[in-house]
Amino acid sequence: MKTMEHTNALAEARALEVPSRELSLRRDPSVSKFWNDNRELLEEAWAEWEIENKDDLLVPDETLLDPRLRQAVNEAWENPEKENAVADLWEEIIPGVYSAQFFDLDRLAEFRKYLEATVNSEIPRRAPYGIQLNRYGVMLDPRSEGHLAAPNFQAFYNDIMDRYMRPIARLLLGTYGYDNQTFGFSIQYNPDKDKDLHAHTDASAATLNININLPDEEFTGSQVDFHDKYTRRVVQTTFEPGKAIIHRGNVPHATHPITSGQRNNLVVWLYGDRMQIPRGGASSYGSIDSSTSKVVTVDNITARERWSLSDGPKDTVAPF
Repeated sequence: MKTMEHTNALAEARALEVPSRELSLRRDPSVSKFWNDNRELLEEAWAEWEIENKDDLLVPDETLLDPRLRQAVNEAWENPEKENAVADLWEEIIPGVYSAQFFDLDRLAEFRKYLEATVNSEIPRRAPYGIQLNRYGVMLDPRSEGHLAAPNFQAFYNDIMDRYMRPIARLLLGTYGYDNQTFGFSIQYNPDKDKDLHAHTDASAATLNININLPDEEFTGSQVDFHDKYTRRVVQTTFEPGKAIIHRGNVPHATHPITSGQRNNLVVWLYGDRMQIPRGGASSYGSIDSSTSKVVTVDNITARERWSLSDGPKDTVAPF
């Protein structure tokens, strides 16, 4: 039973004075202290918020995801030998970069409404200032300060990471052994601010970048360039509503300036303990044989091993 001290966590959290953008950009020690000192309070506030709004809030779960992807993934968990049905849903853009429908377009508006409700909760959330302090983003993973700690969202987030991203990354990218740890954030690109991102690689073994724009939320610009380091070819792609791109973290990529509208994405990473990622070139990863759709991996990892949960403990290291 909660004590009176903890029953007003929501009101207390809403009354907090969040560190300024300037302090965050300077990485002032007071910023980290603020989030760490208030971590328990904020987690209690999110739990209270869910209870207070339980009659109106969506409980996000995997039924929000594309039905074909969901069916293929669930069948692979039941019988890993059926994993090629999952691979068939992903289109190769360049080696190490694949795209597929991730969210069900008929349900995406419900998820966006849920996310808008978290913004309107007035509970402080930390922006992902590791990527130029994207003003409208939020940290998603519990290892991050000021993350979106709503219990129902966290259950959905963990489901995406454990049941979808990790085995798909192992299947397409060969990341087995470098995927115990998770990380995630949301971003929004706008023409007037936070409009692009220069060429970079990620501190991940695998990155899953999911567009959550609705079909009628059009934007121009904001194309993403992927650089094939071996052929020096640059492939430009545009995010479509509900679609995801999964790629090796070491593939260089850049976002063009957005010129109209907004682009909203969820970005999640996998990497190993103590932020270990594969070193070297393509031989550090596995691959899909495009002629047979069969998985070819350096370590000859079995399908059963790919479709298994990570049994290692989660650490507390966050990239930013």
